Amino acid sequence: MNGLQRFALALVIIGAINWGLIGLFQFDLVAAIFGGQNSVLSRIIYSLVGVSGLYSLMLLFKPDREVVPSTSRT
Repeated sequence: MNGLQRFALALVIIGAINWGLIGLFQFDLVAAIFGGQNSVLSRIIYSLVGVSGLYSLMLLFKPDREVVPSTSRT
């Protein structure tokens, strides 16, 4: 997994936690940290989480690499 995939996964996890908090407690953590849902920073975070979710779809359909054991003769 490369750096971009890890970053996208981290943002997707942040988004999932935020949606869980909204669903369970009606508390928007991103809005609370960055000054409301309509603030520029909140909208940037929401946008990055959305783009990361779309990018992560690629990981869902990416085939697994098959590991072939090396044969060493000693």
